[in-house]
Amino acid sequence: MATQKLYAGAKLREIRTRLGLTQKDFAAKLGVSLPYLNQMENNNRPVSTSVVLALAQEFGLDVTELSTGDSERMVSDMREALADPVFADTMPPLADLRLTASNAPALARAFLALHRSYRETHERLASLDEALGREDTRVQASPWEEVRDFFHYCDNYIDAVDRAAERFAARPDGSRDARAAARDWLGSRGIRIELADMAHLRQYDGANKVLRLSARAAPATRGFQTLLQVALLHQDKLLEATLDFARFHSGEARAIAKIGLANYFAGAALMPYGAFLAAAQDYRHDLELLANRFGASIEQVAHRLSTLQRPGAKGIPFFFVRVDQAGTITKRHSATRLQFARFGGACPLWNVHRAFETPGHFLRQLAETPDGIRYISLARDVSKPGGSFGAPVRRYAIALGCEVRHADLLVYADGLDVSNAGAYEPIGISCRICDRAHCHQRSVPPLERRLTIDANERGTLPYQVD
Repeated sequence: MATQKLYAGAKLREIRTRLGLTQKDFAAKLGVSLPYLNQMENNNRPVSTSVVLALAQEFGLDVTELSTGDSERMVSDMREALADPVFADTMPPLADLRLTASNAPALARAFLALHRSYRETHERLASLDEALGREDTRVQASPWEEVRDFFHYCDNYIDAVDRAAERFAARPDGSRDARAAARDWLGSRGIRIELADMAHLRQYDGANKVLRLSARAAPATRGFQTLLQVALLHQDKLLEATLDFARFHSGEARAIAKIGLANYFAGAALMPYGAFLAAAQDYRHDLELLANRFGASIEQVAHRLSTLQRPGAKGIPFFFVRVDQAGTITKRHSATRLQFARFGGACPLWNVHRAFETPGHFLRQLAETPDGIRYISLARDVSKPGGSFGAPVRRYAIALGCEVRHADLLVYADGLDVSNAGAYEPIGISCRICDRAHCHQRSVPPLERRLTIDANERGTLPYQVD
């Protein structure tokens, strides 16, 4: 089998810039000529084996960074953006998109930002009466989408925050107990913790130094909310420095991202990287055992598993997604080649949608995407009760999965015939960019394929995909 050539020019430039080296100095340390390095950085030549070894030996870099990163997810995002009907007659070939993502990632991000602004302008015009009633009708990126993309392109791993949380959870005797550390820290500042019968999960009264937690919430939720408040108070400088680096376009996006970083800190403190990674491997990623071990919820554990991307100590590359009952994706991240729809819902053939039908049970699925990659997917419903009679219950479903080559490391793969090609269900990303010609659940035609319509013939769909 021929070895696939590795073109990683943008990643090489990023590494060199991060190290603060000129091309000449970088070439010398890698043992190659300046013209050869220039050709690799511009993707005119593949990265050689000697350069990969030099990166590992000279700089101690995790060389898997060269073959991962933003390219695949940017290609997926661009394909979905180009599925917009406005581009119906100008769809570029997939090879061009891959070339743009690898050679000109900044241009790809600019295109995605431009398309996002176009969509939001279009939506504003569709509700013109509401827009005219506002004082500020400037076109700007949605704060939620901007924050989502920040975490998405950070691989859902924020190193400085993750390590700070791990240090915070460490006890003097070498053990780790984030909740005890949080109580001690709050107590040393004269901040009391009170349980209150209230609908809010958390309220902090800075003037009176009181942190109120809902008595209706589950213990895991109260512990998480305590750590989140500690992050906002104790790690404010770190969070603000991270936000400065991100350069958000609006105050709203920055405020939302700060809460997101505080949530990240809470999860990383509750489930410290090293201890959690070791336990995940020992328990073969059994979510219930991990939840009991770390006093976390199933959703918190699944989300944490998707963040284990620390260079030099990576866990299994997982995808993680949460959907509501309407099929709208409310959380998404993928360290795999599988990327989720930026707009609209997920593929209806995916088992995450069926999780609502079997509350309290895990659903397993072997799935194959149109690119031929096979995955194992685990789905379960997640209910968030209001804590009192008549209070609304928020219902979601979560899915966690990885490429099937990691199946032996998952307890959920036991008993599944992963070698049987017929056991894999075909799933996609979204109908507009899915290439499958014979999908019985297709909602709209794929924009990259021609259609045949015969009024005298009707199959599952009123058209045939050529």
